[in-house]
Amino acid sequence: MTDPAVLAEIGQRLAEHRLERNLTQAELAKEAGVSKRTLIRLEGGESTQLTNLIRILRALDLLGNLNAFIPPPVSSPIQRLHTEGKRRKRASRKPDAPGTPEEWKWGDVGEAGDGNSESGGDSGGKS
Repeated sequence: MTDPAVLAEIGQRLAEHRLERNLTQAELAKEAGVSKRTLIRLEGGESTQLTNLIRILRALDLLGNLNAFIPPPVSSPIQRLHTEGKRRKRASRKPDAPGTPEEWKWGDVGEAGDGNSESGGDSGGKS
């Protein structure tokens, strides 16, 4: 599904839930603490801030469905034993792909700022 298609589907579903509860756009917007225009944009499949979506989901009592929307990750029992008490906070660094240039380091020969010229610039090989 494309991004616009996902936005349109979310908007359509929100509108259906609003109508099931017999709420007008103005009533739901007021209850959610967002502007009516924000709700119209969201129901119309336009992009909006994530906090606005959360407020509307809460007002429609749909926030409890978060686990179905984004389920928590399930780790293997072995992995749970190894990480007992150690929750990951960052992704690990991926190894450099073969053929990728190395990072520049201070003192590398031929680089600007390596001390080969007084001004730190390139003289173009002319003296």
